[in-house]
Amino acid sequence: MTDAEWAAVRPLLPVPAWLNGRGGRPEGYCHRQLLDAIRYLVAGGISWRAMPADFPDWGRVYAFFRRWREHGLITEFRDRLRGKVREREGREAESTAGIIDAQSVRAAATVSAASRGYDGGKKVPGRKRHIVTETLGLLLVVAVGYTGGFVDWCRDKLALTLEIVKCTDGTTGFVVLPRRWVAERTFAWLMNSRRLARDYGSLPAGNEAVIRWSMVTRMSGRPARPPASGRH
Repeated sequence: MTDAEWAAVRPLLPVPAWLNGRGGRPEGYCHRQLLDAIRYLVAGGISWRAMPADFPDWGRVYAFFRRWREHGLITEFRDRLRGKVREREGREAESTAGIIDAQSVRAAATVSAASRGYDGGKKVPGRKRHIVTETLGLLLVVAVGYTGGFVDWCRDKLALTLEIVKCTDGTTGFVVLPRRWVAERTFAWLMNSRRLARDYGSLPAGNEAVIRWSMVTRMSGRPARPPASGRH
């Protein structure tokens, strides 16, 4: 991260438990170093053990990644950053609408057969990524590897009423569907992260965390940019 980017995102980081007197011990490395290491892994598609020597030890970085995943800290950080980006764009911090789309991705050999499937339409063996974005295309929710009951899942887990956008009967050829292009553009953003070119995580939760980190990388530079001309 640049110094300007770090200055913009640092106040949005979750506060470590030890700073709030809730136990635990201080990190052995600066959070900026750890965040940069994870962003490097996600962008470059390397394995954990291939972490360059100028970053903290790979085991320490992975422990930080896992802790933030298990305690929901990466979700908290992403949500704060998304709110900041939306406010910068002249929107309310929280969105009142969302767009859902899915992407099928091949799974690596490390992914167990129990958590993978087969997309008969796209003929892709692996896992399915479902995302919910707000109207700017920023990630709200991600779920990897589940099947069936999608409408009920949206209602029970997300408190959303799902409206399915379908092609008009008789339509032929490529047609841009209303608002669906927003989520498709988000998938294009995510695929700039080489770690997401294939699903490598043995657990779906790990892949979900990588997607959240990819979106954090996409958003984190925006608060540091000067406002566009004419924007108030």
